[in-house]
Amino acid sequence: MIYYLVLSCISLCVGAMPTVVVNYVESTENEVHPYNFPFVSRAQWRARDPVKTNPLSTPVPYVVIHHSYIPPACFDREKCCAAMRGMQNYHIDDHGWWDIGYHFAVGSDGAAYEGRGWETLGAHALHFNTVSIGICLIGDWRYEVPPAQQRKTAMALIAAGVELGYIKPDYKLLGHRQVRATECPGDALFNEIKTWDHFSPYPSSHLDLLDIKEIPEWVKQTIRGENTTIHDIPS
Repeated sequence: MIYYLVLSCISLCVGAMPTVVVNYVESTENEVHPYNFPFVSRAQWRARDPVKTNPLSTPVPYVVIHHSYIPPACFDREKCCAAMRGMQNYHIDDHGWWDIGYHFAVGSDGAAYEGRGWETLGAHALHFNTVSIGICLIGDWRYEVPPAQQRKTAMALIAAGVELGYIKPDYKLLGHRQVRATECPGDALFNEIKTWDHFSPYPSSHLDLLDIKEIPEWVKQTIRGENTTIHDIPS
């Protein structure tokens, strides 16, 4: 058993106060995966076990792109693994979520990092978690675009999701700001993903979600303020 002391300052598209957490985890190396790009599993970045999980109904019709803002861009395996642990610690210990919010993250090292994975409900886009895969490009992408290898892997990850049957072939690609009042994924990255295949300018705000047929009625009731006891993010 390996012991790690992780000091993190991390957030889901917003800043955060540091949180100190001790993880008791074991690492597995040389795992086999089906991807044609570097991929780091939860075991390899030494994730904590989730508190609980909810299944995600797939294939999903949407992919939502995020930036982390904090932590900053990471350019090697060690720093990107530390960023993943920091985000997971913050999401669980400060937000009270069950796990890291994203399904996957992508580092500036060009590797994809497994978050909740394809089959688990995420906690990355309020009111939109039931119909989307959330992918975070680690870094602050307000003023500059991510490196080419980071963008390439993000696009390859989406293509793999389609090939594996977790994302619909006619999926729509969105930035987080289109479904939530936030500047995420940053102006530079948002303008970049507008050039990617399947980008959709609609919805343009969270209020447009009321007109999207894939959004469950109980979620629409929450958006309209008719349901104050159930929401889709404590997961």
